[in-house]
Amino acid sequence: MSTAALVTAFALSLLVAVLSVRRLAAVDERNAIGRLGTPLLFGAWVLAFWEALTWAFDVPRVLLPAPSLIAQSLANGSGVLAGDFVQTVLHSALIGLVAGCALGFATGVLIDRSPFLQRGLLPLAALASSVPLVGIAPIMVMWFGFDWHSKAAVVVLMTFFPMLVNTLAGLAESGAMERDLMRSYGAGYWRTLVALRIPVALPFVFNALKVNSTLAMIGAIVAEFFGSPVAGLGFRISTEAARLNMGLVWAAIVVAAVAGSLLYGLLGWVERRATFWHPSMRGSR
Repeated sequence: MSTAALVTAFALSLLVAVLSVRRLAAVDERNAIGRLGTPLLFGAWVLAFWEALTWAFDVPRVLLPAPSLIAQSLANGSGVLAGDFVQTVLHSALIGLVAGCALGFATGVLIDRSPFLQRGLLPLAALASSVPLVGIAPIMVMWFGFDWHSKAAVVVLMTFFPMLVNTLAGLAESGAMERDLMRSYGAGYWRTLVALRIPVALPFVFNALKVNSTLAMIGAIVAEFFGSPVAGLGFRISTEAARLNMGLVWAAIVVAAVAGSLLYGLLGWVERRATFWHPSMRGSR
């Protein structure tokens, strides 16, 4: 096919893609088709253009494999990638995410309760969060070994500070009038915390959870570059890249991206039902 024919076909395909996505995006957002169909159609067009361009320009597989080749590697290596998924996502990322967010939330409540802790712990937490990942990952491996425990420890450090800061901001969000009303009813600090301040802080807490869901995946995968057993998405990416097996490298990246997206979507779904009363949730259900 000549260059002019390729350009014409690409232009027509691009026009059809833009018109179809815009047409679907115009559907009411409260409709499941409009909410989910638009990103799915957009992603399908991206994959179609990716496939066509890699074959049309004969892009080397080492530089950028076609989606069909990535799908083939994903199918052929499904058993290996399933073990990597368990090691990285279910062990390192999820356990570290839960532990880091729980620790950050509890520390935020303690700091809110005690001004002394606010002056002492908050600067230390900020200092710990500024340490680069490439600096703490080898230390965690030396402390906790090569298994998932060291990667979970890295995730704990990465997710602790965002949850702490958002918890403090959320606890400060309740108004003085509401707290005065709780005190007039004889409610103490902890009763006010549970009945008023934590519910008001939930949007901030969920924001931290969604941010930390992506940080947890990044931290777990990068930490595996510095030492891991013979399993894990980060281990698979680093070893297969050294062998120039880029199909499996991209397949591992796809597994990590899909897992992170599903976790983010699950947290968003829970947020919409837990904070349905918040103004930001109106019309999003």
